Amino acid sequence: MRQQQQLLLPHLLSLLLLYVTLSRGHNITSILAQHPEFSTFNHYLTATHLAGEINRRLTITVLAVDNPAMAALLTAHPGLSLYSLKHLLSLHVLVDYFGAKKLHQLTGGSALTSTLFQASGFAPGTAGFVNISDHRAGHVFFSASFLSASAFVKSVEEIPYNLSVIQISSALSSPAAEAPVTAPAQVNLTALMARKGCATFAGLLSATADAEQTFASNIDGGLTAFCPLEEAMKPFLPKFKNLTADGKLSLLLYHAIPVYYSVEMLKTGNGVVNTLATDDTARNYNLTVQNDGNQVTLRTTVTVATIMGTLIDEDPLAVYIIDKVLEPMELFKPAEHPAPAPAPETDKRAAAAPKAGESTSAKASPPAPAGPEGQPGDQKAADESAAISIGVYLSMAAAAAAAIVVVA
Repeated sequence: MRQQQQLLLPHLLSLLLLYVTLSRGHNITSILAQHPEFSTFNHYLTATHLAGEINRRLTITVLAVDNPAMAALLTAHPGLSLYSLKHLLSLHVLVDYFGAKKLHQLTGGSALTSTLFQASGFAPGTAGFVNISDHRAGHVFFSASFLSASAFVKSVEEIPYNLSVIQISSALSSPAAEAPVTAPAQVNLTALMARKGCATFAGLLSATADAEQTFASNIDGGLTAFCPLEEAMKPFLPKFKNLTADGKLSLLLYHAIPVYYSVEMLKTGNGVVNTLATDDTARNYNLTVQNDGNQVTLRTTVTVATIMGTLIDEDPLAVYIIDKVLEPMELFKPAEHPAPAPAPETDKRAAAAPKAGESTSAKASPPAPAGPEGQPGDQKAADESAAISIGVYLSMAAAAAAAIVVVA
């Protein structure tokens, strides 16, 4: 019996650690924001869209450099484009976990590890690998070429064994990563939509003042757009024509999120999101993203639309086809359901009469309390869903901890 307990204990500990890790997750932008000395590095992780890629990875190590080191990098390469800078910074993101302890326990004193630059497909040969070497007196160095090496300074943040943020003394240097990169061709968004089954929506974008320009100006910073199918747009046109000019613009801008979301991000990132129509007003022109298995839905208090396909999914732009027009509560009222028919008088008396053995003093349960004033139903559902998910993790972790106590 004692031997079985000893065998069970490590598995329960692993289970507990797994659920704690899953509940935490990681956000590289938020982590670095707590350390102002990395503000320039953090800014360019966001500008190059590497931050999103880092957050999507389950196991990752970020080699961060402070503001003086970033200034030296930008001064040494004054003509470096944002695309080349993305390659160079992706060389600072290792696709494996290296905490401070692991760095000093390298097998043979060194390790060759792949980076996001290698994973991008733009690195020739093995130019996207970084060599880590542990020297005497505990000095650890990182190098991407024979030109230079950067020393380990300190550990900034560690979430074993998912995320490690490490400070290194200087930016890594690599001729392959620093090579000029041709900017990708600008996507004609409305032409793409018109060719792929969303001609009516594309036509409204082109014909509505400021709509098409607002979509286009947000692409470089990240954009996720949803275009309704023709079958959904045509019956909606009379409603659209009855809107004011501001209402028409808001309706179209409501069909885009000013952040790039891949299909996988939409499947795992359920919750309330802002749209291009959102201003500083709380809960103004927001959407709720939810998924059921592989099916992703977009919910408003008026409509529920399902993503039916993908037109383009290339960071920083994603465009998806949906089966319904997204109608915001700011412009449309939810459909009212007809009240149920009154029960016959005899049925009412029968329902009111107490059953055998039932106390006549029993009272009906009070109605469930309403949500916060002004809170849309879809946002309340998202909040409840998130609370349930966290509760499940905590319950399972508590069960594992209780089992450990019993075993011990």
